[in-house]
Amino acid sequence: MSQEHNEHSLVLSPEGQRLPAYTTFRAAPQHSGLYFPSDETEGSGVPLSHYAWVLKRHRWKMLAFVLLATSAAFAISTRITPIYESTATIDVDRQTPPGVIGQEAARSSHNDSDQFLATQIKLLQSDSVLRPVAEKYALLRHEDREGLVHTKDAPVLLKNLKVSRPPNTYLLLVTYRSSDAYLAANAANAISNSYLEHTYNIRIRASASLSSFMEKQLDELRAKMERSSLALSHFERELNVINPEEKTSILSARLLQLNTEFTNAQADRVRKDSVHGSVQSGSVESLEASPQGEDLRRLTMRLNEAQENFAQIKSHYGANHPEHRKAAAQVAAIQRAFDATRKSVAGRVDVELLQAQTREAMLLKEVATTKADLDKLNSRSFEYQALKREADADKKLYEELVRKIKEAGINAGFQNSSIRLADPARPGALPVFPNVKLNVALALLLSTLLALGAALLSDVLDNTIRDPEQVARTMNAEVIGTLPSVRTWKNRLGPVAASPEKGALVRSAGEPDGLVSGFDEAVRTLRNSILLSDIDRRIRSILITSASPSEGKSTTGAHLALTHAQQGNRTLLIDGDLRRPSVHKRFNIPPGKGLSNVLTSQEDWRTLLSSPEETPDLHILPAGPPSRRASDLIGRGLEEMLNEACQEYDLVVLDAPPLLGFAEPLQMATIVDGVIVVTRAGQTDRKAVSNVIATLRRLRANVLGIVLNEVHKEMSSSYYYYGHYSTYYQAQGKA
Repeated sequence: MSQEHNEHSLVLSPEGQRLPAYTTFRAAPQHSGLYFPSDETEGSGVPLSHYAWVLKRHRWKMLAFVLLATSAAFAISTRITPIYESTATIDVDRQTPPGVIGQEAARSSHNDSDQFLATQIKLLQSDSVLRPVAEKYALLRHEDREGLVHTKDAPVLLKNLKVSRPPNTYLLLVTYRSSDAYLAANAANAISNSYLEHTYNIRIRASASLSSFMEKQLDELRAKMERSSLALSHFERELNVINPEEKTSILSARLLQLNTEFTNAQADRVRKDSVHGSVQSGSVESLEASPQGEDLRRLTMRLNEAQENFAQIKSHYGANHPEHRKAAAQVAAIQRAFDATRKSVAGRVDVELLQAQTREAMLLKEVATTKADLDKLNSRSFEYQALKREADADKKLYEELVRKIKEAGINAGFQNSSIRLADPARPGALPVFPNVKLNVALALLLSTLLALGAALLSDVLDNTIRDPEQVARTMNAEVIGTLPSVRTWKNRLGPVAASPEKGALVRSAGEPDGLVSGFDEAVRTLRNSILLSDIDRRIRSILITSASPSEGKSTTGAHLALTHAQQGNRTLLIDGDLRRPSVHKRFNIPPGKGLSNVLTSQEDWRTLLSSPEETPDLHILPAGPPSRRASDLIGRGLEEMLNEACQEYDLVVLDAPPLLGFAEPLQMATIVDGVIVVTRAGQTDRKAVSNVIATLRRLRANVLGIVLNEVHKEMSSSYYYYGHYSTYYQAQGKA
């Protein structure tokens, strides 16, 4: 329907006031008892208020589940045997050296704290540490693991033991749990002490193994050192030297000195050879230039002076003059001395040259001899050096190994204090398990979350029709009315007609007034919604159908026709369900002829009508005997009958079979002014209703809307609490 039609449509309140009839309703305040238009606009999402309503709807189930879960947690926690926990603290000092002497005493800590502590944690959980404690305190029996006691070869695993390391610390926490507080403390302390003893034993065994290995190596090394020392001594005796290195140094120095002297001798011989050559030429100047020419130079000067003096005397005196003879004798004497000195200098030059030559030859021979000795010594020195290095290495290794053995023995006997028991475990005053408060709180929280999730999941998985907003959101259809759930009436109408004072339609014996009154008011609202939905076209005939059987379509059609007739309008109710007729049962009409006879034998339908005595304006045409042929002829014959009935009645209500699976409703839908689809809220599948709406629209049938039957306040937040109708009518009756 269009928005313009909705604005002009009216419904009646319990007080008789006319209100706009909207197809989507919301729940009014509980004291009003009326439907009001919904304030929520249609959208693709589900409003949050819907989820709040879902939780409110299931609140008692959720509360019961939470109380049950919490009570169960409390009962179980109080019946569980209490468990006590004790923790021993082990301090690991990575700065303490592992030994007291040697390299281990000077060794600094490595940057491997995490790996080292992880190793110690695994070592604490090893069989060697746990087995003595488990056997001493029978821990396997206390842990209900007697099967492992008889299996001696199986490793000991304690499920109640926990070894942990607080972050950023060098502490190891050894925690043990037991139903006996003292046993938990004793076990934690015993495991810690067993771990300390085990680490000490590991060091002792490692040192003993290392000492044994080094002693074997020491014997082999001693024999090797003796062999190398003996070979070195034999080589020294063979060379007739104590230290070839020193002798090599001496020979090298001597050879260097001889080379220097030989070079000097060569230079001296060359120099004297040149002087000898000059002397052999007979030149006085060469004799004077020689190292021995000093005396000759003096004689030469004296000779020159004597000759000059003789020349002066000769010029003044004659040959017989005494001065002349004296000067001549002096010159002759100096000349003889000069000749003798000249001969002596030449002889000395020859002797010196011979000496230089002899010295040069001797030095050359000595250099050759020294060089030969040095070369011979050098050739044997490599072998000597190899033997000496081997002997020194063996001796050094032997001494180092002896020192290591002594250090290992001393360090092995040293009780390392880098791992120590910092805080022994003590018996716990209160049990750590079970924590009743925590268990109850967790049970309360988890059960609440589970209940919330189950409630929301049940709503999500619910694929049935529940409220008008859902229909408008998912099927693009309108809900023109809702009928409350009345449990006391079903499958039949009461024999008593409604009285105008109480406003009730019909009721069964013993039925509460409020329940029927609420249903009656809902039927009146539905009637007004249908008749006032289109002001341009008056609806004279409507078809009541459903998607599947047992949706309440026959009951809805009967009440709708009865309500319309009670207003003084001529109303015709036709039972068009020729397969399972039910209208005659609801009005206590005996089975007989009806619609099937009209369609098959062309009888006049007016002669087959029945009318209740309490409602003379209501005429009823039963279905009559079931007939397959009547179902085939329903399209043509029913259309003619409806055309005639619409001329004589204000409203014709046609009760049709369910649309899915039957062909007759499709033919009926095309010949009536409007079609109403009745569904059961919370039970009818949305997909089935969508298929019905799509089929009717494909046939161009005028679908007036959907009627939700058997609704109640817990079906959706959009429904009014129909129980307030009961309060309203009870108040009216007392007044």
